[in-house]
Amino acid sequence: MKLYRSRHGILAEHAGRFYTLNAPSWDDLVTREDLLDYLGHLIREMKPANALVPQDLLPPIGSQEVWAAGVTYYRSRDARMEESKSAGGGDFYDRVYHATRPELFFKSMPHRVVGPDAKVAIRDDASWSVPEPELTLFITPGGKIAGYTIGNDMSSRDIEGENPLYLPQAKVYDRSCALGPGLLISDEPLSAATEIALEIRRGGVAAFSGATTLKEMKRKPEELVEYLYRNNSFPHGCFLLTGTGIVPPDSFTLKLGDEIRITIPPIGTLVNTVG
Repeated sequence: MKLYRSRHGILAEHAGRFYTLNAPSWDDLVTREDLLDYLGHLIREMKPANALVPQDLLPPIGSQEVWAAGVTYYRSRDARMEESKSAGGGDFYDRVYHATRPELFFKSMPHRVVGPDAKVAIRDDASWSVPEPELTLFITPGGKIAGYTIGNDMSSRDIEGENPLYLPQAKVYDRSCALGPGLLISDEPLSAATEIALEIRRGGVAAFSGATTLKEMKRKPEELVEYLYRNNSFPHGCFLLTGTGIVPPDSFTLKLGDEIRITIPPIGTLVNTVG
């Protein structure tokens, strides 16, 4: 089952049909620990609604914080070591990749998040910017993985590479995070064979494309959640980006007007333009 946050309310998609849900708010709905069962109960009592209008979609977030995990894929480890080598930080990322404790960092508050078909941003003071396509977990206040969406962790690689302590500036700024198109609600973990695909189009032509699968991720989602919830409370639940295994070559940087397409088949495709 999928949930969508629309300008006209909350929609659920089930078995190819859409339903307008009578819920007080997005937060009240998604923070239920019995979310999947509750949605099934709601749908049984409702008539199908009109189909989804993509232009009406909003990011699937209410009051939730967005966090992120880093260096969870070997490809990301290599890229981080290379970009920070001149700053003496290359060894940090190798140590994090092999450490017991994962790298977790704050990514965004809701007002910095954009949804599908919205514009993401690159920093004015950055010269090397890339998207990072990531499976994103939705976690309830009680620490249960209740759903999945697609995340784009926009990153300024030159700023982070200059000094690892500049990570917040490289990662946290207005329109630096995109989520969507909806929230896949499931009590079952996604298959390790699940593919994440990225395509960046410039002037209508593919400028970069790449793909990976969840089996390339070193850490299990449950492990990341367990560390995130240590000594942390999330009364509205939270989103956790789980890292990227797709990194464009060092010669590539985003430009205004580029279209970023991230596809995870069970969830859909998240499309954003740099602007």
